[in-house]
Amino acid sequence: MPDALCKRLPPVRTYAGAGGLFHGTICMTLSLPLSALKRRYDVIVVGSGYGGGVTASRLSRAGKRVAVLERGREISTGEFPQKFGALKSEFQVTGKSFRTGSEQAIYDVRLGRDMHVLVACGLGGGSLVNAGVSLVPDKRVFADDAWPGQIAQDGMLAEGFRRAEQWLRPASDPRASEMTKFGVLERAGAGLGGTLVASRIAVSFEDTTNPAGIHQKACTRCGDCCAGCNVGAKNTVALTYLPDAVQHGAEIFTGLKVGTVRKGTDGQWQVFAQAVGSDRSVAEAVIEAPVVVLAAGTLGSTEILLRSREAGLPLSDRIGQRFSANGDIIAFGYGAKTTVNGVGVGHPPKVEGLEIGASVSGQLEFRDADVLANELNVQEGALPSAFASVLPVLFLPNGRLLGAISSLVNGVYKGPFASLQTFFAVSHDSAAGRFSLEDDQLALGWPGAKDEPVYTRLDAILSRLVAASGGKYVKNPLAGTIMGHQPATAHPLGGCGMGRDRSDGVVDHKCRVFDGASGAGDTAVHEGLYVIDGAVIPRSLGVNPLLTITALSERAMLHFAQDRGLRYTTAPVSPAAAAASA
Repeated sequence: MPDALCKRLPPVRTYAGAGGLFHGTICMTLSLPLSALKRRYDVIVVGSGYGGGVTASRLSRAGKRVAVLERGREISTGEFPQKFGALKSEFQVTGKSFRTGSEQAIYDVRLGRDMHVLVACGLGGGSLVNAGVSLVPDKRVFADDAWPGQIAQDGMLAEGFRRAEQWLRPASDPRASEMTKFGVLERAGAGLGGTLVASRIAVSFEDTTNPAGIHQKACTRCGDCCAGCNVGAKNTVALTYLPDAVQHGAEIFTGLKVGTVRKGTDGQWQVFAQAVGSDRSVAEAVIEAPVVVLAAGTLGSTEILLRSREAGLPLSDRIGQRFSANGDIIAFGYGAKTTVNGVGVGHPPKVEGLEIGASVSGQLEFRDADVLANELNVQEGALPSAFASVLPVLFLPNGRLLGAISSLVNGVYKGPFASLQTFFAVSHDSAAGRFSLEDDQLALGWPGAKDEPVYTRLDAILSRLVAASGGKYVKNPLAGTIMGHQPATAHPLGGCGMGRDRSDGVVDHKCRVFDGASGAGDTAVHEGLYVIDGAVIPRSLGVNPLLTITALSERAMLHFAQDRGLRYTTAPVSPAAAAASA
């Protein structure tokens, strides 16, 4: 790593886990103080998840001066919560008439009248706390008329997937079949018509040096992926694309919430942001660049464009439409007659010698050659160790007081919760949700969402799986609380969907934002304004979306470079080169 870069990054303590972010150096912090923020850059990237990480890495490699603005904070490996006392402060919850929690809490819960949405907040976006499941959708997904034809026709999506896999390196756990929860799913799923496979996940199962030249430790199978990997084994954006961007000159700033983007009189895009973190050295900022990429996630990017439209930016009338929950469900089985070991033990482990596996080790795949909408994936899951102490309380609303008391006495690793089953399932829905601004707040409307056919299909499959293990199906342990009976998703898609023209979508196949001005042509775009994240996906995928979002982002960068005569390499940083630059 160049000495100049080491000097501008504040040194922080080393930690057991990732072993030194820049190949053993102590320059661990990626983000800069807000006082270092410049007025102008070549490119401003809003958000730091898969779309933002890819964009920052590729354009900084192309020699552009890139700034990344992230609402959340930077969280180092080893600092993710492992006790409920710390975890409970990592929730921010927003409803129609209330809001609780810090704007920088990791888990961002949006309670809606028709559906609830859970997203992540932090440098690295959803990659910090997802299960890392990395799957390629069925080919029929991209052949759907919901997409612009170029997506299936120009061959660049395939290259996008190749590059995404090169950098995220998804792999199946070579010992997946040894994990107890995998075996329980295998036995319960026998005869249901699904195919059991070891899931491909963005996790390293042996010590390695990743494409950004960063050393990563092997997965310990602690089961805490969804609370943040304290080992450094998960191939998050914060350990891959973002450090690569910094090594190539990008500047990252956390604690900045973007409200609107506007076109200045000189043709530059202006990004208006407010400080929401502990660093208030810059309370408000207006930053300019000829190129702005919104990568703040489905909710964030859509909200920014909706606010920008209110401020005068002409956009497609399709803004906010075609929201999909990706046929998503998280559900539980309680009272199984066999041990499941589906609660994480953390790192360092709370229970020595107990291997849980990654958050997801295996899945049942249900395929339908005739009807794409009938396809689904059911994954066995693990709840993070930080939830262990509160699990009995979570299930009290369902009347399981006796079991809760037993677990309080015996601990969740020995009592009834040692048999708790957690399921993550994805399928297809109608993508009929719609975002709007209500009282200056993002609102999701989807009348009849709970009656989508996908939930009936998933309930039927999951009920049979739980019954086969001798348990009872619990669709939502918090039903009857403020969560109500609405469905919830952790895979929100759409809102700024791709289209052939502005009557069909918000962005084109290159992720350029359509110009909605009355005098503009149907395919005219706002030069230099992009959306590159899950918001551009115009329909459900039927698989966990992280790999597709990354592939579409890589594809967008290929088109960006081609259109502007830029060149960059995506070749991994060699260990020797990383060591030489450290």
